[in-house]
Amino acid sequence: MNTPFRLSLCTLALAAMYAPQSYAQAQDEANASQADERIQVTGSRINRTDLEGASPVDVITRDDIDASGFSNLQQLLERMPAAGVGTFSTRGNSQDSTANGGAAVSLRGFGADATLVLVNGRRVNVSAFAEGVANSFVDINTIPMAAIERIDILKDGASAIYGSDAVAGVVNVILRDDYVGTELNVGYGGTTGPTYDETTMSAVWGAGDDKSNTTVILDYFKNSTIMGGELGRNGTANQAPYGGNDFRSSRGYPGNFILNGQVVIDPGCPAENALGSTCVYDYGPHAMALPPAERLGALVLMNRQLNSSIEGYMEFSAQHNTSMAGGAATPLDLDAGLYVPADHPNNPFGERVDINRYRTVDAGNRVWSIESDTFRLVGGLRGMVGMWDWDVAVQKARSRSIQTGDKSQGWVRTDFLQEEINAGRYNPFGGVTNPQEVIDAITTTLVRRGESHLTAVDGHLSGELFEMQGRPVMMAAGFEYREEDVEDVPDDQFQRGLIFGTESVSAAAERDQWAAYVEFLAPITDNLELSVAARHDDYSDFGSTTNPQVKLSWKASDTLSFRASYGEGFRAPSLAQIGLGPSQVSQFFLDSYRCPVIDPNNSACAATDYTIVFEGNPNLQPETSESWNIGAVWQVTQDWDISADVWSITQDNKIDRNDFEAVYAAECNDQNSTVCVRLAPLPGETLGPLSELRNSYINISSQEASGLDFSTNYGMSLQDMGNLSLKLDWSYMTKFEKNGIDYAGEYNYPQHRWQASADWSRDNWGATASLTYIGEFEDYQAPQDVEASEARTVDAQTLLDLQLRYDVSAQMQLVIGGTNVLDDEPPFAIGDGDGDLYGYASSVHNPRGAFLYGKVSYKF
Repeated sequence: MNTPFRLSLCTLALAAMYAPQSYAQAQDEANASQADERIQVTGSRINRTDLEGASPVDVITRDDIDASGFSNLQQLLERMPAAGVGTFSTRGNSQDSTANGGAAVSLRGFGADATLVLVNGRRVNVSAFAEGVANSFVDINTIPMAAIERIDILKDGASAIYGSDAVAGVVNVILRDDYVGTELNVGYGGTTGPTYDETTMSAVWGAGDDKSNTTVILDYFKNSTIMGGELGRNGTANQAPYGGNDFRSSRGYPGNFILNGQVVIDPGCPAENALGSTCVYDYGPHAMALPPAERLGALVLMNRQLNSSIEGYMEFSAQHNTSMAGGAATPLDLDAGLYVPADHPNNPFGERVDINRYRTVDAGNRVWSIESDTFRLVGGLRGMVGMWDWDVAVQKARSRSIQTGDKSQGWVRTDFLQEEINAGRYNPFGGVTNPQEVIDAITTTLVRRGESHLTAVDGHLSGELFEMQGRPVMMAAGFEYREEDVEDVPDDQFQRGLIFGTESVSAAAERDQWAAYVEFLAPITDNLELSVAARHDDYSDFGSTTNPQVKLSWKASDTLSFRASYGEGFRAPSLAQIGLGPSQVSQFFLDSYRCPVIDPNNSACAATDYTIVFEGNPNLQPETSESWNIGAVWQVTQDWDISADVWSITQDNKIDRNDFEAVYAAECNDQNSTVCVRLAPLPGETLGPLSELRNSYINISSQEASGLDFSTNYGMSLQDMGNLSLKLDWSYMTKFEKNGIDYAGEYNYPQHRWQASADWSRDNWGATASLTYIGEFEDYQAPQDVEASEARTVDAQTLLDLQLRYDVSAQMQLVIGGTNVLDDEPPFAIGDGDGDLYGYASSVHNPRGAFLYGKVSYKF
C-alpha cells in the first residue's frame, strides 16, 4: 500500500477517536454570530474585523464553486479574467520536458512561477517535475475541490507579506473546517462531440463541540481521454485546407534515406504524402488532446481547545493522481546513426542507405504512464496573550512522481532497432507493419523519477501595539524557516543516447531559507488608514533580499472608499533552474542556413523539431519586481457595489532562456561550432544536418504589464418570483511588454477578458447562467514583426454555461447543467509553428466542446 495512504488511514482512525460526539450542540454554536471575531484577510498578516482592505481581493465562495459546474480547480481558475499566459493544464501537455498530469495558474500572464499558491495561508511544496524544463510550480491538481471552502485571489504583488513568487499575485485556497454533519456528492458528465466523460465523488464528514472539531474529506475524480483524431480540423497538423500551414512531420512512415550522399524518398511513399524528397506524416490525430486522469484525495482537519487561551490544530492531506501522456510514434533522424545494409532482403536500392527521416509507426504511439503522490502535514498551536493573537506551526510535505513507459507503449531503442535491421527481420521500407515479435525486440521500458520535499516552521503574532490619538495602531510580526529540495532523474537510456524523438530532463538541488517580516496598520484619521510592511529573506544559495510595501485606504464617505498600494517583490531562482542537468526540449524551426530558399526538394526545408539542450546556472540571481494598484469601491446601495482598479507590474532581471533564434543566428552558420552542433555535411554541402543547439538560462528578460479591473455585484428581490443576483468581472490589459515589445492584443494576450453571471433562486429551485468572454488578438508573428506589422485577427470567443438546481428535500439536491453549452469551437489561429500546430491557440482556448453534467448531493 502506498505510504501516504497508509498515513491517511492512520489519520482517519485517529480522527474517529479524536472527534467529540455533541453534534447538535456544535451545530447550534456554528450558527452563532461571529460578528466581533477578528480574521486574517489574504494580503495581510493583521487580524481585523472587516474583509475590505487596501488590496484588491477576489473571493470565489463554495457556492460559486458549486454553481460553476467545474470538477477540478484548473477548470475553474482558467476561466478567471485575471488568468493569462502561463496557466497550463493536462490539456495537450504531453512533452517529456514538462510536468505531465500537472496544472498551474498564472495571474496577469506572468507565468505560474510568478503566482504564489497558498493553502490556508501557508506555502505548499512544488511539483516534483518542473514545467517547461525548469519552471517550478504548485500543482493545483493536488487540491481536492470538495475540500475548498473559498479561494482568495489577491491581484497585487505581495512579497513583503509572503516572500518569493508573489509577483503577480496570490491564490490562497482556504479549506473547509469546523464542519458538522455528513455530505455526499456524486457527479457525472460528458461531451456532446468527442467521446469524453468525467466522474466525481466526494464525502465530507465532521463532528465537533465547543472545544474541538474534526473534519474529514474524501474526493475522487476521473476523466477519459480525447485524441486529436476526434477533433476534426483541430486534430490535424495539416492546417493548409483551413487557411493555416502544413506542419506535418518530415519524419515519415515510409521515410527517406541517404543514398550515395543524396536524399532519396522511399519508393513506397503515398503520393499524397510525398513532398519533394520528403514523405510527411500527420502526427496530430495521435496526440492526446486531453489525456485520461484519475485522482483520489483524503484530507483531515482537526482542532481542539487545550485551555482558555490555547488551541491545537492539525491538517493532513494525501493525494494519489494517475494520468497518461503521449504522442505519435518515435521519430528518427540521421543523428540516430541507423542504416540499412545493401543485402537487407527488403532494400529496394540494392546499396547501403542511411536512415535520414523515419518513424517507427508499427511500434505504436509513445505513451507515458504518470503516477504522483503528495502528502502534507501541518501541526500547530494558536491562541491569545492579552490582546495579541499568535500562531506557531510546523509543516512537512512531499511530492513524488514516477513516469513510466513499457514495451507496449512505443518506446524504441536505436541499438535494438539496428540489430533487427542487420538481421533482416525489421523492414523499414514501404510503411509495412513488422511482426509483433520483431516489435517486442526493438522496444524497451523507461522510467523517470521525481521527488520534492518541504520542511517548514513559521510563527506570527498580531495585535494592538498602542493607541494614536485614540485610534489603535495594529502590528503583525513573524518568521519563517524552510528547507526545500527537488530531484528529477531521467532514465539512463536517455542519458546514453539510445532513445530518440523525445526529451530528457535532469535536475537536483536543495536550499534552506529563513525570513522575518513586520507589518503595521495605522489609522491616520477616522477615515484614512496606512499600512506599511517589510520582509527580509535570506537564501542559502543566492543571498538575501528585503522588500517593502505601502498601502493606503481612504473612506471618503459611508458608501465610497479608495485604495492604493505600492510594493517591491522578488522571485528566487527555482531549484530546477539552479540544479538543472543536461536537459532537452524540442523546438520547431527552419534551418535557414541549410534552406536559404524554400525548396520542397531540399530535405532541410521540411518542418522539423530540433533538439535544444539546457544546463543549469548556479549563478542565477533573483528576479525583482515593482507593483502598484489604485482603486475605488462604491457601495451604491445595500445590494449593489462597484469596484475599479488600475494596476501595474514590472518584473526585471527575469530568468529566461537565451533566445534560441539569436543563438542560431550567431552560431549555426559554422560547421565547427560547439554551441550549434551539426553532423558531417552531405556531399556538395558546407553545413551538415543540425543535431542540437546548446542554450542556457540567464537573468536576461523583463516584463511590464498594466491594465484596468472592473467588477460589480447586484442583488434584487423579484417578489413572488424569487431573488436574482448579477455579477460582472472584467479585466482590460493596456500593456504587456516583454523585452521592449508590447504583446497586449498580440498572440495569446487578449486585451479584454470578462465573466458575467446571473443567479436566480426561488423556494426549492435555483439556476445560474454564466458568460465567459475572451477577446480577440492578433495571430502569431515573430517578435521582430509584432510591432512592425499587423497580422490576421484571431476572433473573440464567448462561452455560455448553464445550471439548474432543485432541492428535493432539506437534505437532497439535484443539479443538471452544462459548460460551453452552445458548443463554440476555438477560433481559428494559424499558430506559432511550435506549441500551437492544430489551428487554435491552445493556451487560450479549449477544444473540448459542450460538456453536460448531472450531480446529486445529500446531507445528513
